[in-house]
Amino acid sequence: MGIVEDLQIAETRLKELITRYDQYFLGIEKREPLKLLDEFEKLIRRYATTSINNTMHKHRYNNLVARFNSYRQHWNRTLREIEEGRYSRDRFRADLREAQRSRSVPAEQDRPDRSVDYELERIFTELIEARRACNLPTTGMDRSQLAATLERQRPLLTQKLGSDEIRFRVVVEEGKPKIKAGIKPKQSHE
Repeated sequence: MGIVEDLQIAETRLKELITRYDQYFLGIEKREPLKLLDEFEKLIRRYATTSINNTMHKHRYNNLVARFNSYRQHWNRTLREIEEGRYSRDRFRADLREAQRSRSVPAEQDRPDRSVDYELERIFTELIEARRACNLPTTGMDRSQLAATLERQRPLLTQKLGSDEIRFRVVVEEGKPKIKAGIKPKQSHE
């Protein structure tokens, strides 16, 4: 085969390689596409020491190698994050398992009424999402600690706001998530 055909094959394989790595990082593919990566590298190495006389082919080859090297750095960085447990998809799964475990722990007699559970779950979820958006750690956060903190603050807030209908919300101020309290809006029934 000539350089024209090899460059066409290499471009097609690079596109496939990009797709397969994306699928691997999303969890769709179970294994890293090492065989395809090896085939692509062999194809590229074939022309690494060969002089390419046609300027258009040389430019196309150099562009292909540069794109591959850029993607390769990205893939290596992502693989390192997965190995160290810092990859967001893996952190999401770990947080999900932790949340499921913590939901199954409380006994029925320890549970307050259902509306408080939903409110606490909403606040906790918003707080976790806000901390992730601010690139802050979410490990060690506990629903029961949040619930205890909110219950400690509730009498003070009731006195300060003049109402026991308090609604909590999560806001981000100066790059840090905070929980703010306000009076629940009255709902009109028309």
